[in-house]
Amino acid sequence: MTWQAWATLAVIVGAMGLFASEKLRIDLVALLVLAALVILGIVSPVDALSGFSNEATVTVAAMFALSLGIERSGALEPLSRLLIRIRRPWLLTLAMMLAIAPLGAFIKNIALVATFLPLALKVCQRTGTPPGRVLMPMAYAAQMGGVCTLIGTSSNLLADTLAQKHGMPGFGVFEFTRMGAVLAVVGIVYLMLVGRWLLPRHIPADMPEEADIGKYVAELEVTEQSALIGSSIADANLGEKFGVYPLELLRGERRMWSPRSQQLAAGDVLLVRGDWEKIEDFRHQANLRNAPESRYPRIEDHPRVLAEIMVSPGSAAEGRRFAETGIGWRYDMTALAIHRRGQVLRDKLSDVTLALGDVLMVLIDENALTNLRNDEAFVVLSEREEPRRTSRKALYAVAIMAAVVISSGLHWLPIPIAAICGATAMAIAGCFGRKDVYEGMDWKIIILLGAILPLGIAIEKSGLSDIVVHAGMSVAGSHGPLAALLMVYLLTALLTELMGHNPSVVLMVGIAVSVGHAMHVDARPFVVAVAFAAATSFATPVGYPTNTMVYYAGGYRFTDFMKVGIPLILIFCSLSMWLIPIFWPFHPGH
Repeated sequence: MTWQAWATLAVIVGAMGLFASEKLRIDLVALLVLAALVILGIVSPVDALSGFSNEATVTVAAMFALSLGIERSGALEPLSRLLIRIRRPWLLTLAMMLAIAPLGAFIKNIALVATFLPLALKVCQRTGTPPGRVLMPMAYAAQMGGVCTLIGTSSNLLADTLAQKHGMPGFGVFEFTRMGAVLAVVGIVYLMLVGRWLLPRHIPADMPEEADIGKYVAELEVTEQSALIGSSIADANLGEKFGVYPLELLRGERRMWSPRSQQLAAGDVLLVRGDWEKIEDFRHQANLRNAPESRYPRIEDHPRVLAEIMVSPGSAAEGRRFAETGIGWRYDMTALAIHRRGQVLRDKLSDVTLALGDVLMVLIDENALTNLRNDEAFVVLSEREEPRRTSRKALYAVAIMAAVVISSGLHWLPIPIAAICGATAMAIAGCFGRKDVYEGMDWKIIILLGAILPLGIAIEKSGLSDIVVHAGMSVAGSHGPLAALLMVYLLTALLTELMGHNPSVVLMVGIAVSVGHAMHVDARPFVVAVAFAAATSFATPVGYPTNTMVYYAGGYRFTDFMKVGIPLILIFCSLSMWLIPIFWPFHPGH
C-alpha cells in the first residue's frame, strides 16, 4: 500500500469513529474529512469542491424544497384527519405504514415522520396504547418507501450519480420500484405478524423512576396567597397528596441545603417532578404559579395554549439553553416544564442545556402555532387544536410534485432540472414562504453530501479501492458473483449503521463497481445492492434520522431496534439476493 492509501484509510477510520460517537455534527465531520484530504494532497482543490456542484447535491437540495412545499401547504392534512379516527392500535399501525410507505417514495422521510408523529401519539393516548407499539413501524415504513424511487432518498440519488461517474448509465426514477415494492410489502407483513411481538409492551425495566414519579420537571413559585407558606416540604407531603415530588427549593439565587425541612415563604421556587396533569392540579390547589412565566414578556390579548414540543435530530437548539435559542420571543412562548428521558433534571429551566429528544411543555401564542409546527428545530407532539391550511395551495403543491415526477420519469427533463423547476413553481404558488425554503432546508445533509463526495475520489486515486476489492475477492470471488453481491450488501449495511447512509454509499459505490468488473459481470447489480442496503437502516436508533426521532418519543431502548431491525435486515438481504439478479442480471442480454 502507498502512503496515500494508508492516509486515506486513516481518514476513513477516523471519520467512522466520529460518525459513530456523535460527538460532532455529521456535516462538521464531513468538512474535517475534506480538509484532511486536501491538506494531505490526496485530492486537488478542484476535486475537493466538486461535491458541492454535484448533481446529487443539487437534486437533494431541490427535493428538500419540494417536500417542504408538500408539508407546509397542508397537503397531508386530509390523510391525517382520516387516520386520527382509528381506534384500534394494530389497525393504526397498519394504516400508518400503508400511508407513509407510498408517500416516502416522494417526500422527505423526516418531514413525514414529523407530520404523523403527533397524530400517532394522540391516538395512542386516547386508546391507552404504549407509543412504542406504533412509532417504530412508522419510521421503518418511511425508509421502505424511500427506497422505492430514485428520488425517494438522498442515498439513492448519490448512488446513481457516483455510478454514472464510473461510466454506467443512470437509473430511471422508477427503476427501483418493483423490488422496493416487494420489500415494502414483505416488511409490512413482518412488522404486523412478527415484529409486533418483539416491540416493547411496557415501560422498560431500567426506567422504574419514569413510572413512579412521572416525567416533567417544572418550577412553581409560592405566591402570597399560597397555603404552603409557613409549612415545610416534609409537612406538605406532596407525593401522597398530589403525586408530585419536590427536587429542590430555590430562594432567590440560593439552593437551600435542607429543602425538606425548610419553611416555605412567598417568592420561593419549588423544583418539582411529576405528570403534567398532576403538576397543574397541585399548582391550582396550592395557589402557586409557573415561575418561568414571570421571566418572559408576553403579548397581551393574544390567547395562549399549551403544547408539547420535542428537540428534533440536528436541531439548532441542541446544546443551547432555551433563552439562547430565541424561540421564546420569536413565538411569544414560555417553557413551563421539561422532560429528559432516563434522567432526573435538578436545574432550573433557564439553566438546562437542551439535548436531542428533550420534551418541553410550553405556553405559546395561539397564532404562532403554525409557525412553530413549521420550525424544523422542534417536533410538535401535542397541541390544543390543529391549524387550518389553505386547500388551494395544497392542490398546487401536489400537482407540482406530480409534474416533477412525471417529467423526470419520462425523461422529458433531467432530474435536477425538473426538481429545481418544481421548487421554483412551489415558491411562486406560495406553497411556502420566501424565507421558509432556506430555514426548512436541511443544510447539514447538503454540506455532508458536498464535503463527503471527494472521499470517493480519494479512495479511487489512492488505490485503496483496488486493495479492498482484491481482499474481498480472495474471500468471496471463488464462490461466484452472488457471493460477492452478498459481501457488498452486508458490508454496506454494517457501514450504514456505523456512519449513516450517505457516507456508506460514498465509500461503497466505487468498490461495488470494481467488484463487478473483477467478477467480469455487469456492475449495476452491485450498485443496486449498495443503494438498498444503505437506505434501509433498521438495527440502531442512530443509523437513520427517522429512527432517532421515534427512539425518544416512543421510549425505546437501544436493544429494541436490534430485536426488531436485525431480522428485518436479514429478510431484506435474503430477498435482495434473490431479486437483484432477476431485475438486474449479472449478464444482461444473455
